[in-house]
Amino acid sequence: MASIQIVLPAMGEGIIEATITQILKSVGASVEQDETIFEIATDKVDSEITAPESGVITEILVQEGDVVKIGSLLAMLQTEGEEEDTNQMAAVIEIPKIESIIHQHSINKDVVPELVEKVETFSSDRFLSPLVRNILKQEKISASELETIKGTGLNERITKDDILSFVQNRTKNNGFSKPTESVHANTLSKSENNLNKTELSVPKANETKIVSTTEDELIDMDRMRKLIAEHMVHSIQTAPHVTSFVEADLTPIVNWRNKYKDAFEKREGEKLTFMPIIVEAMTKAIKDFPMINVSVVDQKILKRKRINIGMAAALPSGNLIVPVIKNADEKNLVGLAKTINDLAARARNNKLQPDEIQGSTITITNLGTFGNIAGTPIINQPNVAILAVGAIVKKPAVIETPEGDTIGIRHKMILSLAYDHRVVDGALGGLFLKRVADYLEQFDTNRPG
Repeated sequence: MASIQIVLPAMGEGIIEATITQILKSVGASVEQDETIFEIATDKVDSEITAPESGVITEILVQEGDVVKIGSLLAMLQTEGEEEDTNQMAAVIEIPKIESIIHQHSINKDVVPELVEKVETFSSDRFLSPLVRNILKQEKISASELETIKGTGLNERITKDDILSFVQNRTKNNGFSKPTESVHANTLSKSENNLNKTELSVPKANETKIVSTTEDELIDMDRMRKLIAEHMVHSIQTAPHVTSFVEADLTPIVNWRNKYKDAFEKREGEKLTFMPIIVEAMTKAIKDFPMINVSVVDQKILKRKRINIGMAAALPSGNLIVPVIKNADEKNLVGLAKTINDLAARARNNKLQPDEIQGSTITITNLGTFGNIAGTPIINQPNVAILAVGAIVKKPAVIETPEGDTIGIRHKMILSLAYDHRVVDGALGGLFLKRVADYLEQFDTNRPG
């Protein structure tokens, strides 16, 4: 017989933790290889932890709702294979790799202390989750004090609430009339803290009284909506937004696409939409104005070498997700069409992997999908710009010809760019946006489709 540790695996650069959303198996349950044991969630993507081999679950060390670090032990599985060394966890945080990433991108470690977090030890034979260990460390709870805490979790495991209750009672017993602020807010990860919020934290003086009737319905935000709300508020509070607009004449592109779209789909097995054409123009403009492809890190500008375009995608639930077109400038039109269609389809079916929504350097959102002609999007942090494209609309326009101006029906589209005024001024933002429009209007209609 052999015991195998089931741990939270690495899920892509920048992802250091996940929330246990559902536990599908119990202690003593038999599982087949690749059978799902846990459902987990990172910032936006849901995923699964499956059994590495067939066997029987002998121990489960987490509860639903727990936020755990990459490499944390989740469960023990007993199999028929040979005994293996289980003294070391199979997927602890790769500290050298993380530090290499920080060095490579010149990221200030003070800004992202969680990336260089080491696995802490605590002198106790009882199992303690990473979250509980963090609270123990911050509250300076000794091993002798720990032994007095009765765990209320599975198999008498000490939970977060057990520790917080102990901290509060200890404060009261020390003679304070009012408990100090709980470590809860400082220790929980952003994702867990956000999930525990049921309303916005607004100062009492600024609260708006809401009057409801019996016909109204109060609906809880789901997990993703809470995260989107927090991310949008954070972006508005972080970056002073400026939005510029330009109108582009896409008549040549519309005619070219109408001519070749059927043959393209038959040959490539992919629909030819306008999005890959726009993304292609966007990547060309980024190369002309590379300072639009940056991030702000601790009052420094992190200039990105890669062009990874986040593509906002609406979900059937009404929520939003942003899969990333990695190295968009290295793909031709066919490659962009395949990548965009694949990401969009898997986003709608909740099949994206965690690393496929990480690492964007700039974002695009298609407002035209909903018939909107223009909009003022919110920057997707830590990007400094987001391009919004409106619906393509037929309208009368002045056409300049060698014989003089004339009026004709043209296919027009409004593009808007929201940018971070901390590092992008009107000149850069306006010139970049105009360059995107220029590339669209100068599209080579002689290229094969």
